[in-house]
Amino acid sequence: MTRDPRRITLVSRNAALSHLEWDGTSGCPTRIIFVKSPSILEYALRNAMAEIQRDVERVVIDRAGTASQFLELLSRVPVEYPGDLLYIALDGSAYLSARVRGDGRALYSLSASDAEFYLSTNGLVADEATYDRQQAVRESEPAATLLCA
Repeated sequence: MTRDPRRITLVSRNAALSHLEWDGTSGCPTRIIFVKSPSILEYALRNAMAEIQRDVERVVIDRAGTASQFLELLSRVPVEYPGDLLYIALDGSAYLSARVRGDGRALYSLSASDAEFYLSTNGLVADEATYDRQQAVRESEPAATLLCA
């Protein structure tokens, strides 16, 4: 098994509420790893950095969890973590925590269009061609049937 050399983006999302088409293809400049709950992001980040020595570029909470959970994560993020932390609210607006020159982090408030620009610029969401391919695959798959006993 070969090791993926790309930097990692950890994402906790609420798939039912998010409209974002995350680009999980091998052509994406970062390796996106989905984490089930925002509450385990701290562990996943620490584990990736310390135990398996992976380069985590950013952590994203996409319409999952609460703003207070994001603040808790910010207060516990390892000092040596150089990456971004992004919290996307239900309305698409966001808060971005980034390292600043010297010591510490800065917290920026982003509009929904700024948050989409951030994700698009960093190659995290599928472009229109990728989105169209993903939609075509979904439409060609048979619909799942829910059976109740």
